[in-house]
Amino acid sequence: MRVSELAKRAGVAPSAIRFYERTGVLPAAARRANGYRDYGDDALVRLRLVVALRRLDLPALDAGRVAARCLEGRPLDVDLGPVLAEQRAAIARRRAELDRLEAELADLEETVAAAGRDQREAPMTGRPIRVLFVCTGNSGRSQIAEAMLRELGGVDFEAFSAGTLPGEVSPWTVRVLGEVGIDWSAARSKSVDTFVGQPFDYIVTVCDRARQACPVFPGEHDALHWGLDDPAEVEGTAEQKLAAYRRTRQELAARLRPFVELARRSRGRSALG
Repeated sequence: MRVSELAKRAGVAPSAIRFYERTGVLPAAARRANGYRDYGDDALVRLRLVVALRRLDLPALDAGRVAARCLEGRPLDVDLGPVLAEQRAAIARRRAELDRLEAELADLEETVAAAGRDQREAPMTGRPIRVLFVCTGNSGRSQIAEAMLRELGGVDFEAFSAGTLPGEVSPWTVRVLGEVGIDWSAARSKSVDTFVGQPFDYIVTVCDRARQACPVFPGEHDALHWGLDDPAEVEGTAEQKLAAYRRTRQELAARLRPFVELARRSRGRSALG
């Protein structure tokens, strides 16, 4: 087959084939009498394997070496083991990131639906929008959510947080909030029972256990659930623990920013209040 057909069947540009030949990833093709390069099915099989390996971010030369050894039935080079292991780890990281993005999308869809209900049902009032964040210990996730909503929502919101089994505010919580200019050093953990009977517009659980144990609050409000991993469960070095709390802060920010705008609009308020 000619280079144009090979490129089409492999899903690459003809220039990619020339690059792979020039670098030795793909053996040079035989020439016909008229001078055109002639590729066989073996070239197509090799090229498709190289392309698949490249999609895993394997460098071209490494992809060529892996493809050659696989097709020739030879064991892989010892030095390729770490390369392939890193690619597997990279895939795992991408999968985890996609899972986080999917969770954020699901939470956003739920928030949009709740804001839509508020727009139809809630009367126009001048009072702040009251939000209670609930987790198990009220030491990390719910505290960060409360602090950041107070920062992002301003006077349009009253933010609170509580735990089904309150403990102590984590020093990592105070630290990561301090990194974004929020002084949370005076915060204390509170029991969810403290808020039973108070009116809220939104009650947001930020862990599965709190969702199951959260008491029933009387009155009209929307219940949202943002399922976040508990940063307190991360073991390892101080840097790894700090990274976990930073990730929690980032994930909450990704949910809170659209929430703030949607909740404001549902009450007919502008971003300036």
